Amino acid sequence: MVQSSPGEISIRANTEGLRLLAERLVALSEPGLRDGHHMHLNGGVDLKGASAGLILERDDSF
Repeated sequence: MVQSSPGEISIRANTEGLRLLAERLVALSEPGLRDGHHMHLNGGVDLKGASAGLILERDDSF
């Protein structure tokens, strides 16, 4: 579940959810993916419950 409040974002998940998130983050780090490549995780679809949506984006300027 992704929740936001002023100044912070909380990501809560069970073991399976944490592994899936880690796999998606590793996929974004793969060579050959371009800067700006991103994935959408949508509340109620990819994320359970009343979760806020989450965008994971590769930004090579950091």
